[in-house]
Amino acid sequence: MKNTAALRTWLDDMKLEHPLVIAGPCSAETEEQVLKIAHELKDSDVNYYRAGIWKPRTRPGNFEGVGALGLGWLKKVKEETGMKTCTEVANAAHVKLAIENDVDLLWIGARSTVSPFIMQEIADALGETDKIVLVKNPVNPDLALWLGGIERLYTAGVKNLGAIHRGFSTYDKSKYRNNPEWQIAIEFQNKFPDLPLICDPSHITGKRDMIFDVSQTALDLNFDGLMIETHFDPDNAWSDAAQQVTPTSLKQIMEDLKIRKETETDSSYRSSLENLRAQINVVDDQLIDLLGKRMKVADQIGALKKEQNVAVLQSRRWNEILGNMVLEGEQKGLSEEFVLRMFKAIHQESINHQEKIING
Repeated sequence: MKNTAALRTWLDDMKLEHPLVIAGPCSAETEEQVLKIAHELKDSDVNYYRAGIWKPRTRPGNFEGVGALGLGWLKKVKEETGMKTCTEVANAAHVKLAIENDVDLLWIGARSTVSPFIMQEIADALGETDKIVLVKNPVNPDLALWLGGIERLYTAGVKNLGAIHRGFSTYDKSKYRNNPEWQIAIEFQNKFPDLPLICDPSHITGKRDMIFDVSQTALDLNFDGLMIETHFDPDNAWSDAAQQVTPTSLKQIMEDLKIRKETETDSSYRSSLENLRAQINVVDDQLIDLLGKRMKVADQIGALKKEQNVAVLQSRRWNEILGNMVLEGEQKGLSEEFVLRMFKAIHQESINHQEKIING
């Protein structure tokens, strides 16, 4: 699979004046709920109405979707509002039913993308469909696995492809439900700049009050659209209540998001500049996170030294680190002066942490 401008054809043909917007409830709960939300979104920037029909849950016993019954509700959405519809498919049977019920766009979830066996089954079922098929990143931060799933669909003959970035699971505590790991999305764009990339801020954040900021970061990074879960009564939703917004809130988010439009020349410059700045913001956040983790390890070292009555400063160890980092820095294009200043500051902070533990 090679990057070509043809990968964008399905999106370019829509001639949108704003990023692609996919919105609707996490789960289709009742016919009344599905239709009520659809009618509230009808006259908005939403291009595709989403609703989960089959819901993969981490543990059994939770609501796992209404199943094929909900496909009839999506048909009514199209009949009553004219909106195009989409849902998640996780196996060949889902694909067959969704296509038979004229669902316009299908997406493949993170739990499916992680398995080449499942992806191949879905690819074989889709064949040379002209439906739009979007692939969410796998639950683990593995770009090759994400691209591999897309390539399986491409090889099977799926004509209209795209990707959804929904963040990655992590054992570490984080303000996000799924860490965005923006650098993976950036690398994805570098490899396939013409393959449409959609951001799912609902699953990245897990919290409705963070959706705007993550959506703006995605647009600053030149994402092609957003998938945002929307419910008229989010707090009482049957699944993922905390991350859903009301239709009114969604419309306000769409209004407040900044999509920079200037003259043609300036537009290119501003777009490139904002993309690079957004990348720097992502890396800066990662630096702070890594430094925080480093100091937690320093705290553990301090506790160990206190237990064994060992001095905080270990000059030989420090000199080894400094020498190695200067060499590593040179290979990365960093000056010796910068590396020395940076690691002296880091070392002093580590000493401060250890002394606080020992003297505490």
